[in-house]
Amino acid sequence: FGRIGRLVARVALQSDDIELVAVNDPFITTEYMTYMFKYDSVHGQWKHHELKVKDSKTLLFGEKSVTVFGIRNPEEIPWAEAGAEYVVESTGVFTDKDKAAAHLKVCDNTFSLWSY
Repeated sequence: FGRIGRLVARVALQSDDIELVAVNDPFITTEYMTYMFKYDSVHGQWKHHELKVKDSKTLLFGEKSVTVFGIRNPEEIPWAEAGAEYVVESTGVFTDKDKAAAHLKVCDNTFSLWSY
């Protein structure tokens, strides 16, 4: 849930037609995710919805639950189970179509992938 992922989440959470259902970061805790999201050094403090940790697998943006995954292998992230229709791949690791397509192996045919 790095810089670009947090910026995408900010936009999604302020949009009426985009629902943030899950994030993935195998390297940081939900507590640190919350801190990094709340206090962005460029975009300022998050003031739109209260953000808190429900548990190690869930963030709460206001009353909205967002599933948190901590999985390194994109082929193992259960995006479809979380209700995702789109995934933004923004780790900087999967930088071409073939590598980023690993996310698609756990999804059905209605799934789309954006890689940044």
